[in-house]
Amino acid sequence: MKLPELANVLPSEPASRPTRSRDPERTKQDILDVATMEFAAHGLAGGRVDAIAAKTQTTKRMIYYYFESKENLYALVLERAYAGIRRIEEQMDLDRLDPETALRRLIEFTFDYHDAHPEFVRLVAIENIHNAEHVKASLAVRETNRPALKVVEHLLSRGLKSGVFKRDLEAVDLHLMISAMCFYRVSNRQTFGTIFECNLNEPKLRERQRRMITDAIALFMMSPG
Repeated sequence: MKLPELANVLPSEPASRPTRSRDPERTKQDILDVATMEFAAHGLAGGRVDAIAAKTQTTKRMIYYYFESKENLYALVLERAYAGIRRIEEQMDLDRLDPETALRRLIEFTFDYHDAHPEFVRLVAIENIHNAEHVKASLAVRETNRPALKVVEHLLSRGLKSGVFKRDLEAVDLHLMISAMCFYRVSNRQTFGTIFECNLNEPKLRERQRRMITDAIALFMMSPG
């Protein structure tokens, strides 16, 4: 079951309004929405402030007034993208579930989020091409992502104490396993689909892979090492 909040975290498509909002905060959010899609599609180097201004019915001058530079705008887009997924993770209240169910919900959420937000996947992929240059420079990105490991650490601790989990992994290793499987099928969707002649967007295939990834990780954690 998908979480209803997913659609509200990152924009699914660029904002398009007949007139620009007069509210400065709303205008800044509109610019960040459109900049997210622009940088996800073209990267920092290829993304155009002109295009962002046109789609938000603002001006380059206004964008620079609010964000100072294209690089600062990109950095804020990146920080906001990471904050979106981490905010929902923290709100999932996994403690109310038994460890196996909680793990499955976390995997399903991660799968659904990446699938629903390919722009997030593209932004992360682009940042990796640039050797995490902006992530290294952003304390906010690092601080935002730290709770992700806390969520996994607590889940692992509960699972091991209850005897449900048989593998005493580091939290970063389990986080990597979940992220890698969910990230790859979105980041490599076009090349994988073309080479192996399959459409990873096809609903039945998507659901099959969602179950497969969830079962694979959950069963791994519950089997003796």
